[in-house]
Amino acid sequence: MHAVDLDPPWDPDAWRRAARLALRAGVPPEALTWNGDTQGGLGFGSDLAALPVVRESPRVSAEFLSLANAVICHRDPQRHGLLYRLLWRIAGGEQALLERATDADVHRARELEKSVRRDNHKMKAFVRFREVPGEANAFVSWFEPQHYIVDRVAPFFARRFAGMRWAILTPYRSAHWDGQVLRLGPGGTRADAPSDDAQEEMWRTYYANIFNPARLNPRMMRQEMPQKYWKLLPEAQLLPDLIRDAGQRVRDMAERMPEAPRRRIPMPPPSSPEPMDDSLAALRAAASQCRRCPLWQPATQTVFGEGPEHARVMIVGEQPGDEEDLSGRPFVGPAGKLFTRAMGALGLDRSTFYITNAVKHFRFEQRGKFRLHRNPELSHVQACRTWLESELASVRPDIVVCLGATAAQAVFGKGFRLMEQRGVWHTLPDGTRAFATVHPSWVLRQKGDAQGVGYANFLEDLRLLQGSETGQGGAADSPA
Repeated sequence: MHAVDLDPPWDPDAWRRAARLALRAGVPPEALTWNGDTQGGLGFGSDLAALPVVRESPRVSAEFLSLANAVICHRDPQRHGLLYRLLWRIAGGEQALLERATDADVHRARELEKSVRRDNHKMKAFVRFREVPGEANAFVSWFEPQHYIVDRVAPFFARRFAGMRWAILTPYRSAHWDGQVLRLGPGGTRADAPSDDAQEEMWRTYYANIFNPARLNPRMMRQEMPQKYWKLLPEAQLLPDLIRDAGQRVRDMAERMPEAPRRRIPMPPPSSPEPMDDSLAALRAAASQCRRCPLWQPATQTVFGEGPEHARVMIVGEQPGDEEDLSGRPFVGPAGKLFTRAMGALGLDRSTFYITNAVKHFRFEQRGKFRLHRNPELSHVQACRTWLESELASVRPDIVVCLGATAAQAVFGKGFRLMEQRGVWHTLPDGTRAFATVHPSWVLRQKGDAQGVGYANFLEDLRLLQGSETGQGGAADSPA
């Protein structure tokens, strides 16, 4: 009999390492004891690792890995053994095992997976952040998950609330986001989170006004919003009274005199307001109401530039992505992280640059739950040209770096050929030095070895900034 201690018990990598060693050693499921919820180190190293290898590790499907990653988060103490039993059977020749829904092991694993995914959904739906008194842009939430899902769900909140600092506390685990890095740590208590804040009274007023008593279905409501979560939700304080008074409110609505529908004539979208002055703050406020092209309608918000008001270097990208649209900040998504990594590799401080985009709204195509990036059109670039020119006039950088063809054509003109002229100094009409390179998202789209080559060439182009940091950059090679 071999004992396996996993710490933490919800870590899929720890389970896979132990299962791989056991499988290679030919240890059958009945000869393993999984102590998944014990404390202490990963105990298999001195036991299973010492056994001779009698078989090679099998190749398993992505479906099994997805199933295992979910099931490992369940609180069932038998889950580790169940997963190893499935793996043993698949390695033994039952390649289509997961397709047999009537199999007892498969059926049980699917039940656990479904319960974990339901808990994932509840956490995304019922986490409520409360502002930390005395701290700017800092929020804390208390949540009580049914399963070990914090590590699994926390990256969702890091993407969705990238622009604020927050912490999610649970009895067993905590997640902390500082705007750049997601950290996971030990759990806390409900007393560690604020009990209320000023926004909740506004939310309760709003909820009371949109509550429709005619559509009240307490059974369905409790099914979608189980009563155990009510204590975490500010609007839940109103539910007993709203449910109690629903019948009378419906009768009052039925007895009320009918009103003729009022015709609504849609107003044309307002034109963009003019900034009060040429400061970045005034430009940002005016751009937030921009209606110069249709992109403002589906987008969440305008994503304006950010950085020092008189930065020596201005970085111009193409347009915001999904994470930028949600957070309101430029270059915080995957491409922005690659750009930040490149800056660090060159010893450059991203915070000293002013970073913006040629187009200020996210253009996308909705595919189910996902928003797929679409390149902006020339009309969108032209509509945003005033904002980019105003930023250049306000910041007055010594150097402009264009990332991607859209940014390069917005700065140098539509005749600019990025792949032919990348990494070459140019002089703009006002004397500002500028060069262009590929957008970091282009590097991320490359496959295999091509991505490494693309990143190395991207770094080589950006290396032009190293000499320019001390004012020693070479003279411009060609006029814009």
